Amino acid sequence: MNSSSPEPSLRDYLLGSRPTGYAGPPGHWQVERDMLDRSDGTRGTFSGVVVFTPTDDGGLALREEGTMHWPAFTGPASRDYVLKPAPRPDALDVFFPDGRPFHRMSFTPDTSQDTHWCDPDTYSVSYTRQGPDAFRYSWDVTGPRKDLLLVSRLARVAA
Repeated sequence: MNSSSPEPSLRDYLLGSRPTGYAGPPGHWQVERDMLDRSDGTRGTFSGVVVFTPTDDGGLALREEGTMHWPAFTGPASRDYVLKPAPRPDALDVFFPDGRPFHRMSFTPDTSQDTHWCDPDTYSVSYTRQGPDAFRYSWDVTGPRKDLLLVSRLARVAA
């Protein structure tokens, strides 16, 4: 891209900052997740909301809350991550709350996929932007302890 057309900001996209203006609550996304344990065919779902909140360092705090339905458990579930600025505006580096690195988030073709090794399994993620108000990502988890496919679809919460 040339200097008159800067790369899009992933942070702005997640917060809802768009030139056309957006009336919904900033940074609020509805999430629906399908979960499959390929080792035995077990299926489950997660439904809830993801909220991105600006942080002082130019990153975002991510809070996910909702309800998980799994054969062995049905009830509330939540998680938190810290997204920090990456060297490029179309990406954010995702960290666990304790500061351990997790992976890079981006929709750009050359960086939309990443991996994370969590002994002894490998987590591979792929992000896809589906328009100004929707995106999805999938985790393919493989290894001696896990064989999971988790597909999340997010849609911006309307006003």
